[in-house]
Amino acid sequence: MLSPKQLEEMAKSVMEALPPGIGQLPEQVQQNVKASLSSVFAKMDLVTREEFDVQKGVLQKTRAKLEALEKRVEKLEALHVVPDEEKGLE
Repeated sequence: MLSPKQLEEMAKSVMEALPPGIGQLPEQVQQNVKASLSSVFAKMDLVTREEFDVQKGVLQKTRAKLEALEKRVEKLEALHVVPDEEKGLE
């Protein structure tokens, strides 16, 4: 989930994106924007960049191991050639 600092920055960005004059809204309105953003993001079940990067690393390692194992199986299968007449007995 997003930290309070990240929500603060997002709320600030939203306020700055508004036309001049509207961005200078009272503190209560800014708090409402932060609360609304927090609620929307909670419903979206987001992960942080750090969590994403960790999972990306795990996936890359897993993919590399899978590829190595696939190559190993291919080599083992190439060493163990079964004649056609024996294939039906397995």
